[in-house]
Amino acid sequence: MNYHDIATQRLINQHIAGKNDSAEAVVKWMGAMQAQDYYQSLWAIGVRLNSPTVADVETAIAEAKIVRTWTQRGTIHFVSAEDTKWMLKLCASRIVAGHGRRMAQLALTDDIMTRCEKLVVTAMTGGKILTRADIFALFENAGISTEGQRGYHILWHLAHLGVICMAPMKGKEQTFVLLEEWVTNLRELSHDEALTELVYRYFASHGPATDHDFARWSGLTLTDTRMGIKNNDTRLQSVKMGDTTYWMGSTPLQVDVGQVYLLPGYDEYFIGYQDRQAIIADEHAQKVVPGNNGVFQPMIVADGQVVGIWKHKIKRNALEMNFYPFTTIDHLADSINAQAKSFAHFMGADFSS
Repeated sequence: MNYHDIATQRLINQHIAGKNDSAEAVVKWMGAMQAQDYYQSLWAIGVRLNSPTVADVETAIAEAKIVRTWTQRGTIHFVSAEDTKWMLKLCASRIVAGHGRRMAQLALTDDIMTRCEKLVVTAMTGGKILTRADIFALFENAGISTEGQRGYHILWHLAHLGVICMAPMKGKEQTFVLLEEWVTNLRELSHDEALTELVYRYFASHGPATDHDFARWSGLTLTDTRMGIKNNDTRLQSVKMGDTTYWMGSTPLQVDVGQVYLLPGYDEYFIGYQDRQAIIADEHAQKVVPGNNGVFQPMIVADGQVVGIWKHKIKRNALEMNFYPFTTIDHLADSINAQAKSFAHFMGADFSS
């Protein structure tokens, strides 16, 4: 196996090449998908669907088939709705346990957090959906300041505990609901069952990948990671390249990978790994994350390699796109144009090359 094989198999296993019929199926297969940039994350699902539209993905959110919340690494992800609770307990609980110092800096005591939880439960019970501004006003009226990031960290903490999750957007505003009212089919798994399930989903969808890749993606320890791999010894297979062991599903999928894909920023194809050598040359990596500032640019991927970035604007329902290749890719112009039309269809916008 070489880096080209790894990149090709990741395109296949991530269902970028080879599509799904529903947003729910995409998210469940992937385990979790980074989603702090809302519209980029919609396209991350859309690029893995057959003839998708924004409405298809947002319907899955509105029907509580997929949920957007802080499951891993303290960062917002999409997860399958029924998996939200066990994934929070497995991954988010470690983040909460290590967040005491920041909460203390913000003077958010256990007593204050208990009061905040009671306030939101009382206000939301009965299926009520509140905007972030509504919730902040609720806290302020109760004498709990939301200044200086206190409000954000209160929401963050309550979401990590599984009290609230995000509901459909209201225009450009985030909204929230009580998780256990919003999702009626929440699964309960033991720690060992949850670890085994998440490890399998990651390597089946993201493989070939290493134990370090999974530990970074999930926020779990290498000890837990390796235990999860051991628990899946009959469902995963390993291959070696040099001294590095890669894991993947036991039956690698075989699909035509196509030529070019326009992936969003924060896509799992890039952000889902600690080691990205298989998909991008070292000299180009910072062009996707300029200055390592945490803002990931949308990517042009050809033959498994990130070969450029792209940007778009929609003005009066007309899509404008600009492409910034790392090297000359004139021979890919027709394929890029075809992918741009797919993105325009997804966004419900007009596009002409």
